[in-house]
Amino acid sequence: MTFSNLRAWEIAQGYRNKDFSCEEVTREFLDNIDKKDKNINAYITVTEEMAMKKAREVDEKFHNREEMSLLAGVPISVKDNISVKNVKMTCASRMLENYIAPYDATLVKKIKDNDGVILGKVNLDEFAMGASTKTSYFGVTKNPLDLTRVSGGSSGGSAASVSANMAVISIGSDTGGSVRQPSSFCKTVGMKPTYGSISRFGMASMANTFDQPGVIAKDVRDLTIMFNVIEGRDERDATSVGNPGLKFDFDFSDAAIKNLEGKKFAIPKTYLEMDLNKRVRGELDKAIEILKENGAIVEAYDINSLNYTIETYNILVNGEIASNLARFDSIRYGHRTDKKFDTVEEMYRASRSEGFGEEVKRRIMIGTHILSMENADEFYYKALKVRGLIKRDMDRMFKDYDFMICPTFPVLPFKIDDEMSPIEMYQADLFTIPANMVGSPSISLPMPAAEDGLSVGIEFTARRFKDKDLLQASLAFERSLNK
Repeated sequence: MTFSNLRAWEIAQGYRNKDFSCEEVTREFLDNIDKKDKNINAYITVTEEMAMKKAREVDEKFHNREEMSLLAGVPISVKDNISVKNVKMTCASRMLENYIAPYDATLVKKIKDNDGVILGKVNLDEFAMGASTKTSYFGVTKNPLDLTRVSGGSSGGSAASVSANMAVISIGSDTGGSVRQPSSFCKTVGMKPTYGSISRFGMASMANTFDQPGVIAKDVRDLTIMFNVIEGRDERDATSVGNPGLKFDFDFSDAAIKNLEGKKFAIPKTYLEMDLNKRVRGELDKAIEILKENGAIVEAYDINSLNYTIETYNILVNGEIASNLARFDSIRYGHRTDKKFDTVEEMYRASRSEGFGEEVKRRIMIGTHILSMENADEFYYKALKVRGLIKRDMDRMFKDYDFMICPTFPVLPFKIDDEMSPIEMYQADLFTIPANMVGSPSISLPMPAAEDGLSVGIEFTARRFKDKDLLQASLAFERSLNK
């Protein structure tokens, strides 16, 4: 029997039916990593010994008929900007190449407490800055659907590990689409919940007011299993408020799945006016037809402030990046230069120059410029006001509509050798950024793959703390696609 094609909920049922053991399942996933990852490069660190030890513990607990979580024995990968105790946490940067995490992130502790099996740490764009994993110090992660293409980013390793059956579920982080965009590229389901739903304690900060842990899985049901475990307020994270709407049990029978009858979806007019990739436009039209066939209402809606999303996002995020990365001084931890130096300033300058990649340096420089005395009023504080306008306009929209719909990304996964300028990369995040700007939950759902094996992701976004409604609508849409 092949276990690695199974969903998390199917594996959970198999354990309870005594169809197979956790040790068997874990060994197969580790073998998959050993065979496939030479070509894909999803993993930075494989924690084989830790995984097998946990698998044996899970089997012992099932043997003793202990009450077990649905996550128990499920093979999981974790993005390498999230702390797992006594395991490397590199953030895909030379700066932290040999850093060993001294503690577990709150969400990792919850996974361990629920007996999830952590297979290892997966690749990302350096410090989560990018949309391709091409900025990783450890090399690009290739798309399992087409090895000549990128897997997306920054959680490219997470999406690739699930798509290639090298993990059942993966934990990523999402600052401006970093869970949803690679999910679109790799034909997986990826969701960023409402900001504050999951503790960020133990996750390296890129931009504090945008960052949120997210989940990548094979279907919506698997997402709910993980969210049930990792949701919750944490006193060690001042921005965490918890979200009971993420912690619930579905009746997953076909008869009990709520249909889409009467649900109202808005699609911003500015998105309809864009020159989208022909394939992406076609899949969006198909998704809209599926919604309408199931009784949903889809209407164009004018949100003029979305035209300023890219500029506003990049001003605010780069300002936060410059502040957050100032902590890497090479004195307490991090890469330190081998060059001779006479002063601490010389050491600091040389170490950071060597330790950070080009994209990280670019964003630090932009952010430092934005936050400088005279520029803060001109750029940063104005951008904060525009962020407020975008939030106001989206709140108004959600008074009349249940969800917003759009493509997850405007193009198909691009070739690894394609050269895109930083500006082109930043602009491509137009669809995913609004949810981070306002803190809304947002999910990317894969349309059926075409003959080339590639899929287009469709994004649903809901009002803050309406995560359960979003998951139910996503489940209904997913079921409609699979009929």
